[in-house]
Amino acid sequence: MDSAAVVIDMESKNLRNAFSMLIGIIAFGTFGYYFFEHMPVFEAFYMTIITISTVGFSEIVPLTQVGRVITVIIIVLGISVGTYTIGIIVKWFVEGELHKIFWRLRVQKQIAELNNHYIICGFGRIGRTICGELYADNTEFVIIEQDVSAIEDIDKEKYLFLEMDATSEEALLKAGIMKARALVTAVNSDANNVFITLTAKGLRPDIFVLARASEEKNEEKLKKAGATRVVSPYMIGAKRMAQVLKRPTVVDFIDIAMMGSHLGLIMEEARLSTKSNLIGKSVIDSYLRRDYGVIIVAIKKMSGEMIFNPMPSETLEAGDVIVVIGKKEDLKRMSEVL
Repeated sequence: MDSAAVVIDMESKNLRNAFSMLIGIIAFGTFGYYFFEHMPVFEAFYMTIITISTVGFSEIVPLTQVGRVITVIIIVLGISVGTYTIGIIVKWFVEGELHKIFWRLRVQKQIAELNNHYIICGFGRIGRTICGELYADNTEFVIIEQDVSAIEDIDKEKYLFLEMDATSEEALLKAGIMKARALVTAVNSDANNVFITLTAKGLRPDIFVLARASEEKNEEKLKKAGATRVVSPYMIGAKRMAQVLKRPTVVDFIDIAMMGSHLGLIMEEARLSTKSNLIGKSVIDSYLRRDYGVIIVAIKKMSGEMIFNPMPSETLEAGDVIVVIGKKEDLKRMSEVL
C-alpha cells in the first residue's frame, strides 16, 4: 500500500476513534442522568452536551452526589477527546496532510483512467531513462517505486507513480495492468524482476513484458518466467563500446536514426491496419518515398519473417510492420495514412 493510502487509513481511523469515543461519552452521560437523576431523555442529552462543551450553563435540576460524579467524568473525558480530535485536525492542516492526500487521490484517479499505457517498475538509472523517452513522446505511463529517494525525483518530474512494492499483485492491478499496453521491469534485483514478471503474467498472460537482466546468466530465467524480451544493459553497453572502436561511422548513423539529431531524422515503425489503402500495393507503388520522403528499411510480416531492404516489388499486407527512416513530421503524416 502506498504512503498516501496509509496516511488516509491512519487519519481516518483516528477520527473514527475520536467520534466513537465522543458518542460513547454522550451515551454515558445521557443514560447516567436518565437513570440516576431521573431526567427526561432529552434533558439528560441536553445536560450531557452542555457539560461536554463546558459552556458554563447552570444545572437543569439540582444534582445528587452521583450526578455530580457523572458530570465530572463527562467533563474530563470530553476535554480529553476534544483535545485529541482538534490535535488530529490541526496536524492535517499544519503538516499539509490534507493537501498531500487530495493530491494523491487525484493522481490515483488519473492512473485509474489510463488505457493502453506502459507500467514501469523501478526508477533507477534504466527506469529513469525509459520514462524520459516516453515522456518526450507524450506517451502515457505509470511508475511503481517504493524507494524514498527515487520517489522524490519522480515527484520533481511530475510523473504518475504508485509508492508500492512492484512484486505485489495489488500494485500491478492499481497500475492498471489489465488495460496496459506493456510492462517494463527494471528494478536492480534480477530475482525481483523474475518475480514481477511471474506476477504480471499470472494476472495477464498476454501482456508484453520487457525485463532488465543485470547478469547475462539470468536472461534465460527471465524468459522462462514469461518475459517477452530481455535486455542486459551492461552487455549492450559493452557491445556498443566495441562498435564505436571498430565502426564509429555506423554507430553515428544509428544514433542519428534512433535518437534523433540536428538533421531531424528518426527511425520509426508502423503497422498497416486493415483499413490502410496501401494493402495489396508494392513498395514502389505505395509512393511512401515520393509523398512522405521516408525510406523503408525493413518489413516484418505477421508470420515473424523480417525482410531487410525490401525489393520495390515486395507487396504490403495487412498487419505488416514497416520500419522506415525519415523526418519526424513526415513520419507523423505517414502514420495517419497507415
